[in-house]
Amino acid sequence: MSTAVAQSHVFGLRAAVKNNLLFLDEQTIIFPCGNNCVRYNIDTKQQKFIPGTERSQGMQALALSADRRYLAVSERVEKATISVVDLHQEQNRRRRVLTGGENPVEEFVCMAFSPDSKFLIGQAGGPDWTLFLWMWEKKKVLATVKTSNSGPVHQVSFNPQDNTQICVAGSGVFKIFSYAAESLKQLKTFKTDSHNFLCHTWLSAEQVLAGTQSGQLMLFESGRLRWEIGVTPVLRAASSSEERGADGSRSAPPQISSIVAYSNGFACSAGPGTVCLFERTENEEHYRRSKDIEVPPGAFTSGSSISDQQEISSLVLSPSEETLVASTDLGQLYSIHLSLVELHKTARVEFEFLSQSFHHNIITGLSTCIRKPLIATSSLDCSVRIWNFETHVLEMTKEFPEEAYSVALHPSGLYVLVGFSDKLRLMTLLMDDMTVFKEFPIRSCRECTFSHGGHLFAAVNGNVIILFSTTTLEDVRSLKGHNEKVRGVVFSADDSRLVSCGMDGAVYEWNTLSGALETDSVLKTSSYTGVAVSPDGKTFFAVATDCALREIQDCQILREMPSGDVVCTTVAVSRSGRAIFMGTSAGSVRVVRYPLPIQNQWLEFQAHAAPVTKMVITFDEQFLLSVSEDASLFIWRIIDQEEQGLKREKELIYSEETLITKSELEEKNKLILELSRRVEELEEDKKSQLSLQQAEYRKKIAELSETFLQQITSLNHDKEVLKKEKHTQRGAHAAALLEISKKQQKELEDIESANIQKLMLEYEKYQELHEKLHRIEREHEQQLRRSEESKSRELTEMMEAYEAKLEEKLTLLKQCQSESQQRVREFEEYIRQQEEDADSEILQIASKYEFNLRAEKEDNSRLKVELQTRTKQFQELQRDIESRNLENEKLKQELHKLQAVIRSLEGDIQGLKITIQGRDGIIQNKVSDLPGDLISVPPEPEATEKDIIQLKKENNVLKKKEEVTNYQTEHMQEQIEPKQKEIEELNEQIQEMKGELEEFLKSNTQLELNIAELSLKLKAKDKEMHRESVKAQSTGVLLQRFRADLLKCVESIQEPKKLKESVRELHKCYAQPSDTGEKEPEDPDTLQEHSRQREHYEKIISTLKNQLSRDAKIFQASKLKLMKEHVALSKELSALREELQSCRSSINARAGRTDWKHESGRTTKLPPLL
Repeated sequence: MSTAVAQSHVFGLRAAVKNNLLFLDEQTIIFPCGNNCVRYNIDTKQQKFIPGTERSQGMQALALSADRRYLAVSERVEKATISVVDLHQEQNRRRRVLTGGENPVEEFVCMAFSPDSKFLIGQAGGPDWTLFLWMWEKKKVLATVKTSNSGPVHQVSFNPQDNTQICVAGSGVFKIFSYAAESLKQLKTFKTDSHNFLCHTWLSAEQVLAGTQSGQLMLFESGRLRWEIGVTPVLRAASSSEERGADGSRSAPPQISSIVAYSNGFACSAGPGTVCLFERTENEEHYRRSKDIEVPPGAFTSGSSISDQQEISSLVLSPSEETLVASTDLGQLYSIHLSLVELHKTARVEFEFLSQSFHHNIITGLSTCIRKPLIATSSLDCSVRIWNFETHVLEMTKEFPEEAYSVALHPSGLYVLVGFSDKLRLMTLLMDDMTVFKEFPIRSCRECTFSHGGHLFAAVNGNVIILFSTTTLEDVRSLKGHNEKVRGVVFSADDSRLVSCGMDGAVYEWNTLSGALETDSVLKTSSYTGVAVSPDGKTFFAVATDCALREIQDCQILREMPSGDVVCTTVAVSRSGRAIFMGTSAGSVRVVRYPLPIQNQWLEFQAHAAPVTKMVITFDEQFLLSVSEDASLFIWRIIDQEEQGLKREKELIYSEETLITKSELEEKNKLILELSRRVEELEEDKKSQLSLQQAEYRKKIAELSETFLQQITSLNHDKEVLKKEKHTQRGAHAAALLEISKKQQKELEDIESANIQKLMLEYEKYQELHEKLHRIEREHEQQLRRSEESKSRELTEMMEAYEAKLEEKLTLLKQCQSESQQRVREFEEYIRQQEEDADSEILQIASKYEFNLRAEKEDNSRLKVELQTRTKQFQELQRDIESRNLENEKLKQELHKLQAVIRSLEGDIQGLKITIQGRDGIIQNKVSDLPGDLISVPPEPEATEKDIIQLKKENNVLKKKEEVTNYQTEHMQEQIEPKQKEIEELNEQIQEMKGELEEFLKSNTQLELNIAELSLKLKAKDKEMHRESVKAQSTGVLLQRFRADLLKCVESIQEPKKLKESVRELHKCYAQPSDTGEKEPEDPDTLQEHSRQREHYEKIISTLKNQLSRDAKIFQASKLKLMKEHVALSKELSALREELQSCRSSINARAGRTDWKHESGRTTKLPPLL
């Protein structure tokens, strides 16, 4: 990876962290920001960073040791942890990571080090509220205790003079525990159920001062409440009327959220934005309120600011007690010098910002310009701030009544575009203020940006992008195409194109001149949150909520890089196009090399503690800027692999111009003239006052000189008197000294004469003793010669006897070595034969199983072929049955048709019969009406009878056809029944064949399992045999080493001391108990035996194993025997050495002296043993 980032500077404070402000030394403070702890130097304004744990869900609390070397950080990763960091190490190395052990702990809400920095206490959160005591260097939990039943615990601390006493304060909880006998026991009880203790501090070894939510200060001493005082709220002059309610009543009493003690008293919070200083009175038992320190009002704001209502969350004093630093619940840092507080005449003093004011809510917008090193940020805290990324200074801030959702800086750095909840405003950046220049009716504009040339700016109104002209401030065109909200808008490098992305999964490229949609890429399954354009303007990079980075070109997604389980929220591309930067929902920053790698590779850096909202690269490509929902702004330095900044193509010169209105300029000029006039007046006043002061000082100098001259003359007179007294006393001392010296001389002469006489007597006695000594020495030398002669004879006899014994032992040792070598060779030959037999048997087994496997495979293939043929036959029969069924259906349909025709014809017949009957009746009636001569001539019904006959014929034909069809259907049913029986028989045969096939497959898999099991057993046996052979080789090497060491030991047999040391070393090396080979337990068979062959081979393997173990035991027994013989030899050598030493001591005792080696100037040497 050629490009990376390094943290340069941060702006922000995590207010939710307990004890979030610490003094490391007189110039350095530590505070949390994002997922880091910042070491900030107050004088040089430099920052160093202590990174948090990866995948951390946020810091909970901080604690600093008493020696200011170790920092404890409470975090939530997978479970609650406490990391202890060594601040004296260059890289702030983590020393230890502490957890609750087996106890389930979700978080540690507060911590504290012991006075000697050896112990650490941590208060776990609810519902258990358990207090842990660690010896943190050993990661050992010494004791635990439950401190509360329901209410939260706010602070824990050690007694500053006693490691065993611990104080715990919380809601209805104020307890002091003592550590003894590996447990924490409560020492003192207080009736505190009605109080919510937010903080406490130790004033001495017996006194604890606590602050409550109701504004009460309570001093406890030796187990009882000493005194209690209420802290009255401080009302500011500008807002005292606002703090009263509608009925005139005052607001709630101030809560005391932080207390810090110092040598003359203590400081505590007293309501919104106020800190009270209390000093010890003369009786040293009570304290009086001396000063009130207030938080300054918000800068560049009119009227009351939200900063006036912020609560003090933490107070800390520098080691020299010169500086007081406070942090608030709105993430601000303030400081004040206590020496200035004492010099201030009024009772109220104001804090100063420690560095700059920070955002305290989600930062929604981020932008930078080209002509100035400026950064603009907008936040939901209703403020817009301008920062300088080179000097790390807050240039300007302004608070508004509405929330700011987006911000954009003009490339010149003279204008800023801010999207508020009610309107979009274009403002001018003046010297010390922002003034509204133009308002646009766009509500809740979430995205806005200027073009690189500054002639256009784009603003998002829901799902519509509106382009404005910076010159005319008119609506140029509206870009419509997104179906949901637009989440990203960016111009190309030449400003000819505009790229946008939205929640509808669309990435569009617009032509800024014509407003036409040129390219689009829509993926409805995802929602894009950010987009960036490559320097050439041809490739787009978009991040979406489906955890992916997509490279888009010409309406196509060229590559998609998944980001794991983390959602990427924003993306930025360097102007060189070599790197892509992404911000994630976990608050980290990722750097990806471009072109995108094939594998998912990136560098990840811990940064924020909440999702990254915006990310921008400066125009000179030296810095990466990122903001987050945790209200922090990070400035990253873009570096290469050698941790050097990227080289600039050309030096960028920033402009220093600033805008100012004419009225402000005139006011400032008037103010300058008035101030210059006042300066002249003050100079004249100072000159006159100076002349008067000089005259007074001259008079005082003259008076002082006269008094000093008088004192000098009196002192000179006293000096002369003292000199005279000195001369008289010196003469008296000289005379007395002369008399004393004469007396001393006489006494010295008397003593010398007496000593000379005594010396002569002593010399005579010395001469007599000297002669007696010479006589005794001659007698002693004669006795010594005699004893040495006898001793040498005895020693030679003993040496000869011991040499004979040693030769016998050496021959015995050689025989044992030859026998052991022979047994080793036999064992190796036996192992080789066993290996050959096992290999041959294994080959036979493998060949047999391979043959069986081939046969099973052939049967399996044959059965498959038969199955295919039977299935084809079955399919043909099914087709025949289906065709027959179709024919039956056709015949049935024809039958139904014929029956319908018959029924219709029968109906016609009945109708005709009815008509015939009607006609017959009519005819009869007419005939009865006719005269008689006409009645005898009846009509001829030929036509009607013909019709009836024809119908009867057709009816007969139809009945015949019906009989034929009935016969055919009966015949077909008779044919279908045997076919169905055949089909059922074939189905049964197919099921039987399937069962047989499954059995064959099971047997095949079982055979494969057997082969695999046998191969595994064979490998295990090979390993065991190899291990035994290695053990045998090591035993042979050990015997050779023992033989060589024994020969070396024998070489030094003439020197007893060296022999003793060598035998000891030999005993240490070889006389240890040998390791016995462990017999591997036989694995229980979990599968049932399916064949006699498997039982046979398992029996063979078990017999081989038993035989191998017996041989190993035999070899081990021989080895133990050799070692025992070696031990016996070493014991005999030590016994011989002891006998030799005893002989020497007896000879020396008879001679009566210790030095028996020298005899009248010559040395007696021992005869050689070998």
